Formats: sequence, C-alpha cells, structure tokens
Amino acid sequence: MKRKSIYRILAVLFTATIFFAACTKEDPDVKLAPKLSTAELLDVTSDGATVVGYVIAQGDGFVERGVCYNTATAPTVANSKAIYTGEVTGATFNVTMSGLAFATKYFVRAYGTDANGATVYGEEFNFTTLPVVPTLVTAEITDITGNTASSGGMVMVDGGAAITAHGVVFSKITNPTIADSKTTDGTAAGPYVSVLTNLEGYTIYYVRAYATNSAGTGYGPERTFRTLVDVPVVTTTAVTGITKVSAVTGGEVTSDGGGAVTARGLAWGLTADPTTADNVIAGGAGVGTFTTAYGADIAFTTLADIITWYVPGDYVAASYPGGVYLDWNPAQSPTIMNSPDSPSILEGYVYMAKASNNWKCTSQPDWNGTNYGPGATAGTFSTDNNAGNILASGPAYYQIKADPAALTYTIIATTWGVIGDATDGGWDSSTPLTYDPATRTWNGAVHLKVGAYKFRANNAWDINYGSVAHDGNLDTKSDNNIPVTVESDYLVTLDLSHPQAYTYSTLTWGLIGDATPGGWSADTPMAWDATNKVWTVTVALVSSAGAKSFKFRANQAWTLNLGGTGTSDGSADNYAADGFTAPLAEGGKNLGVPGNVDGTYIVTLDPVSLIATVVKQQ
Repeated sequence: MKRKSIYRILAVLFTATIFFAACTKEDPDVKLAPKLSTAELLDVTSDGATVVGYVIAQGDGFVERGVCYNTATAPTVANSKAIYTGEVTGATFNVTMSGLAFATKYFVRAYGTDANGATVYGEEFNFTTLPVVPTLVTAEITDITGNTASSGGMVMVDGGAAITAHGVVFSKITNPTIADSKTTDGTAAGPYVSVLTNLEGYTIYYVRAYATNSAGTGYGPERTFRTLVDVPVVTTTAVTGITKVSAVTGGEVTSDGGGAVTARGLAWGLTADPTTADNVIAGGAGVGTFTTAYGADIAFTTLADIITWYVPGDYVAASYPGGVYLDWNPAQSPTIMNSPDSPSILEGYVYMAKASNNWKCTSQPDWNGTNYGPGATAGTFSTDNNAGNILASGPAYYQIKADPAALTYTIIATTWGVIGDATDGGWDSSTPLTYDPATRTWNGAVHLKVGAYKFRANNAWDINYGSVAHDGNLDTKSDNNIPVTVESDYLVTLDLSHPQAYTYSTLTWGLIGDATPGGWSADTPMAWDATNKVWTVTVALVSSAGAKSFKFRANQAWTLNLGGTGTSDGSADNYAADGFTAPLAEGGKNLGVPGNVDGTYIVTLDPVSLIATVVKQQ
C-alpha cells in the first residue's frame, strides 16, 4: 500500500477515534453522522480498476456501499456505479470497476446508502485507464512481380497511445509478426503504402499490417498472395583452360525463380554483358552446377512471359469496398493473368456489383499501353482507343478469360458451392457458398462427413477446382478431390480473388485444455450457430482453484489457435463468476474458468471478430 494511502487511513482512524471518544456511557443512543472515505486506488488496467473504501461512521447503517464513477467530476450513484457484494465484516471494502473505456480519465468516489435512500460520498479520486494495442486494416496486395509487391494499411484505432511505428509484416507461413520480415513506414495517421522486397518467385506469402504503441503491437487481418515467376538467379564460375581458340567455364543456378528452368548455359560475345541474342552454349536444365566449353552456337527458348492485364471500369469502387480500388484506374483495378501451365490464356475472377457495368482491359497499369474494348462481334476485342467499353449486367461474380493473340475473350457469371460425398448433397447437388465483398471470398458453414469434396461453379461441372496436394492451393487437375477425415461443422472459404493463385480453407473449431473434458489431448468440438454466426458449445468446465485453463483451436491442430490477449496465462480471478466476454489473439494466452468456479458454461467463438463469450448456465 502506498505511504500516502497509509497516512490517509491513519488520519481517518484518528478522526474516528475522537468521534467515538465523545460518546459516553451516559449517551448510549448518540450515533455519529454517516461518513466514509475513498481510501486508495489499485490495479488500473485498460478496462478496469479497484477502489478501496473505508467506513468512518455508519450512522443508522448502510444498506448498500460501493463506488460511483464518471468521466466528469463529482460522480454520483446516478452515474455509473459498482456495488460492493462481499462480506460486511469490517470498515474497509474493495470494489472493482470493469468494462471501462481504454485511455480514458475517470473520476471515482466511494459511497454508502442508508435504508432511507440517503447517500453519502467519500473523497474524489481520478485515474486514467491504460491504452491498448492499435486496431488496423490491411490493404489489398497490388503491383505483384516475381520479387516485389505493394500493400500497406491504415490504423483505425490508435489504442489511446501514440503510434511509434507501422508497416506490414510478411512471411511464407501464416500469421506473420514483427519477428518476421517487415517494413517500417513511419507513424503518420491515415492510410500508408508498404513495398515488400526480396521475395521469392512464384511463392505464396502472408501479409498483415501492424502498428506499435506503448501497449504493444496490433495486427490487421491477414492477406495472402503469390508472387509471379521470377527470373532465375545464376552465378558464373571463373574462366580456366584458356587457349587461343577455347576456354572452360560454367555457372550455377541458385534459384529457379519459382518456375521450371527449361534451359541454362552460357552466353558469350566480343562485348560486355552478352545475352542469349549473342553466342550461347546449352548447359542442360534445372538448378545446380554445370560446366561446358566454348563450341558451336546453340539457340534455346526461355520461359514464357507472365502477362498481366488490368480490368478497369465504372464498377470497381462499388464492387470493392475499402477504397483500395478505384473506378477507371487501371493500377487500382482487378487483374487477369496467364500462368506457366497456361501461357496463352489470361484468366481471373472479377466481381461487378452494379446492375450495369462498363469495363475494358489494359495491358499496363495506366492508359499508355494497348487498351482493349469491344470488337466487331461478341467475345472479340478491339485495340482502337475509340472502340468504347464492354457492358456486363450484374451484380455477378465473373470469370474472365482472354486470348491476347486471337483478341478474344469470355465472361461467365458464376456462383459457387461445394459438392462431394462429404456434403449433404452428395455428388449430385452443390451446397451453396455466399460471396463476401469485404473479404473478396466465398464462405459458408457446411456440415462435412468423412469423404471428399471439391468446389464448382453454377451447380455444373464446366468450372470446378480441387487440390491434388490438399494444401490450401486449388488446381484443375484430375483426381483432385479434397479429403475430409473428421465429420464436423466447417467454415469453408474459397478465395478466387488472386488470378492463377486460387486458395481455400476448411476450418472447424473446438475447445482444448485441462479445464475441458478432453484435457490437452482431445478437442471438445463446437457447432456452427447459423443465426448468430458464431461457433458454440455447452460444456462442463473445471477450475481446480484457478489452476486449469483452456483455449480455442482449429481442425484439432495447433497450426491455428486462439487465446487471450493478456501478457501471461491467466486464471479467471478478474472475471465475474457468471461469465465474461474477451478479445482473442492468434496464439494468445490460455483462458481461465470464470471466477474459478466449476460449472456448465455456454461458450461461443467469433473467429472473424476474434471475440469469445463464456456464460455460466443457470
């Protein structure tokens, strides 16, 4: 206890002693006027604090005591209050306020109310709650090349403290943090742009915006993208065996840039920096070392170029919320592209939210290259800048394919679902998914049985995807059904927003921990509540005097798990015995049982908003 608080309590006791000494045996009915003191302030957090009150004189007695608080001075019980519910065995009482706003100044007084409704107040204290980590959004990934990309973010809530750094973090595994690769893009308010560099070719990366304040580091939602195929990285060995007419040298392909190396070797000439347009000697294919001698000229063919077209139009701003994409701005529009497996056809999916949507294609992220408008017949392009725009009715989620050589295109409206013997519809009828413009993904809660499934468009087999590797990446190869090994409710997500790098996820959630029936060995499964859009389970939780805890994890594995946002694994001492609502973080700390009280609880999880509720069943 602080020295100042001790002096205050001693002064109160001294005053009380004088008052009591004035009461003599000849005046047994004399009672001191009710009086109490606000003695001490303890344990200030971002959303709560504890106040110590002290009863100096009870008068006719208090029927209620506690603390009242407000953001303005001189709070009363007409404002917010926290009632003391403990045993009334002494003059001192501790009351904890909760649910306070972070980084906010509050005024607080102890109070006592007698049977006649009269209320007296102690001295006024004030305090400021602690800040929290910032809240952010992560910008769309744009300007993707073989080794760079652009993203960024925006700090939506600074958490009540100055931002000391912000940028993006990125990694080849999910949930990157500032311990991984990151950019540092200043501290200014508003949206910011981050440039990711030194990336590997044709590789999937995960990106999150971040911002740091005195409370710690907060992260935005995760985005993912695949880099384009990059040029290979090659080193040249020293030249040896030099004669008048020959020499021996070689090199090493240290990185294939994400695509198959179809040819390698040496280029040589009589001027500096020879290219394959000069003299070349083949050295085989693939990565690794090679040695060759100068001889006859041999030509070879490099990998096909990766071509990106942009799809600007008057539909963009209405279809892609968040302000990252803009109408008639090629650089801030959806794209289509080819791939090493399909070098002659560009493909991508574009959402058009309006009833009537005008669009065209550009070969560059501006209007300075070739622009493609409607041709003389349906499904053909014209490169005449005066050709106008192509019209598409909507709203619809379109697959767009283009053949740059033939100047033709197709545009097909699609709706998506899952199909297979793991679904209720079997292999005959798709279970529909719903498109979410905010995340640019198709989503649905689907009960999947042990079996297999895949994704298809328009309840037909013309367009469908599966995954040979079952690794979250989609393909159109044969025998690519996705297996389901555990029957459960799953949140299925289909992401077609990244051209030629389509992905999916299938998640189910459960509770695990020594507070749960399965301990740390087996998950207690949760079920999807379609009405409230949360995962839920009614479960018996045990506390063992605060020594036991739990957390949430997906797909019965530790790859993705959610826990509390505190700095240490916590008991539930600060949670009310009847339940709590708590923010969550990926890989967060273990959660305690409310009030450390055994019982049957209704537990819900919102994995999108990262919120958990635990309510004791009455």
